[in-house]
Amino acid sequence: MTAVQDERSPVLTAPDPAPGPLSDRLGHALGAPVRALREAPRRPLLAVSAVALLSLVIYAVVRHFVHTSMVDMIVYRAEGAAVANGNDLYGLRVTAWNLPATYPPFAAMLFVPTTWFPVPVLRIAITLGNLGLLAVFTHLSFKLVGWPRRDLRPLGVILVTGCGVWLEPVFTTLRYGQINLALACLILWDLTRPDGRRSKGVAIGIAAGIKLTPGLFAVYLLLTGRIRAAFVAGLTFLGTFLIGALVLPDATWGFWTKYLYDSSRVGKTEIVDNQSVRGAFARLLHTADPGTVATLGAGLIAVAGLAVAAWAAASSRWLPRAEAWGVCCAAVTAVLISPISWTHHWVWCVPVLTLLACEASVERARPAAVRKLRWRAAFGATLLAFLSFAMWAAKPHGAEILHLAPLRQIPTSVYPLVGICFLLTAALRIRARRRAAGAPLVRLPGQREGGGRPGPARDRQQAPAAR
Repeated sequence: MTAVQDERSPVLTAPDPAPGPLSDRLGHALGAPVRALREAPRRPLLAVSAVALLSLVIYAVVRHFVHTSMVDMIVYRAEGAAVANGNDLYGLRVTAWNLPATYPPFAAMLFVPTTWFPVPVLRIAITLGNLGLLAVFTHLSFKLVGWPRRDLRPLGVILVTGCGVWLEPVFTTLRYGQINLALACLILWDLTRPDGRRSKGVAIGIAAGIKLTPGLFAVYLLLTGRIRAAFVAGLTFLGTFLIGALVLPDATWGFWTKYLYDSSRVGKTEIVDNQSVRGAFARLLHTADPGTVATLGAGLIAVAGLAVAAWAAASSRWLPRAEAWGVCCAAVTAVLISPISWTHHWVWCVPVLTLLACEASVERARPAAVRKLRWRAAFGATLLAFLSFAMWAAKPHGAEILHLAPLRQIPTSVYPLVGICFLLTAALRIRARRRAAGAPLVRLPGQREGGGRPGPARDRQQAPAAR
C-alpha cells in the first residue's frame, strides 16, 4: 500500500436538500437529535451516558468548592442594564475587580435579556446553556471533520459534553460564564454549511459584530475563494455596526475612536491568563509592553497561519479532511494573534482535538506493517496540554511573572506553543500529501491542477488521494 493510498474510502453523504419552508426546516432540525439517538447502538449509548453523567456530577462537586464566580456573566448583565437604562456603557465598573465593558455596543444590546432574571437564576441558565452549546460545538466539529461515522456521533457528542468540562478552556468558560462557545458555534455552523448558500457568512459577521476576532474567518473565506460568503460576512458585520450606531450613537463613537485601542481595559498583557503570542513575548522579554517585537511576531504568525489554512483548503484533491485542517488553522491563528487571548478563548481545542483524533483513528486502521504512532502521539500530547491547567499550576505571584527563566515560562505559555506546533504539523501534513501524490507544493499561475506529469499513469496514482 503506497503513501497515497493510506486513507479510508470516502464517506458517502446525501446531497444537501433544497431549502423548504422555514417551519419544516425547524421541525427537521429539532427532531434530528432524537432520530440520532434512536439510530445509535444501545449498549454503548448507555455506557457512554453513564460515564458522561458521572463526570458532570464530579464537575458539579468540584465547581462548588472552587468558587465559581461567573464574573464575566456579571459584566455582560451590567452592559445589558446600561443599555436598558440609558447609562454610560463604557464608564461602568462592576465586581470586586472593577471590570469594564470591552465589547462593541451591538454586543451590549444582545445582553439586555440577561437583566430580566436574577443572578442566581442566570448562573444556572448560563451554565446549562453553555453545556448545550458544548454539545452543539462537538456535533459541528464532527461534521467538519467527517468523523466518526454517523451512528456513532451521538455517543461522541454525549461523551465530549460530559467529559469535555475538564478541558481547561471549557472549564474556565463555564467558571466565568463566558460567551466563547456561543461565538464558536456561530462560526463553525456557518463554515460547515454548503458554499452555495447565499446566506453563508451571516453568522460569522454576527460573531464579529459581538467580538471582533471572528472577523479573521471572513479573511479565510476570502483567501479560499469563497468571495460571496466573505462579502456577506463583511456586510453583516457592517450591519451590526450600523445597528449599534443608530441605537447607541455615543457609545459607538467612543468604542471605535477610543476604547477599542485601550488595551488596559481588557487586562494586563503579561499575566499567564493571556495565552496569546503577545502575552508569551511579554513574559519572555520580561516587560509589560513587548512593543514592536511582539507585533512583528504576531504579524508573522498571522501571515503564516492564514497561508497554511488557505494551502490546506486548496489541497482538497490530495489532503483528506482539507477543510477541517483549514478551519482549525484559521481558528488557531485567530487566537494566537489576538493581543489578549484568555485561556477560555481556546475552546477551539474541541475541533482541533477532534481532527487529531480522526487522524489517529485512520492511522490505527492501517495494516500493522505501515502503522505509525505519530497521530496518536500528537493527539495525546495536545489533549494533555488542554487538560493540564499548566499555566495555573505554574502561576507566579505578582511581579514575579516578569522575572521567570525561559524554561519556567514553558507551562505559562503552553497554548501558544501548542498552537504554533499545530500550524507546523498542518504545513508538514499538506506538504507530505502533495509530495506523495506527485503534485506541486504550490499551484503556479497557468499550471495544471494535477501537476506536471500528464497522462493516465498520473491520474491513476492521484485518484486515491482525493478521498
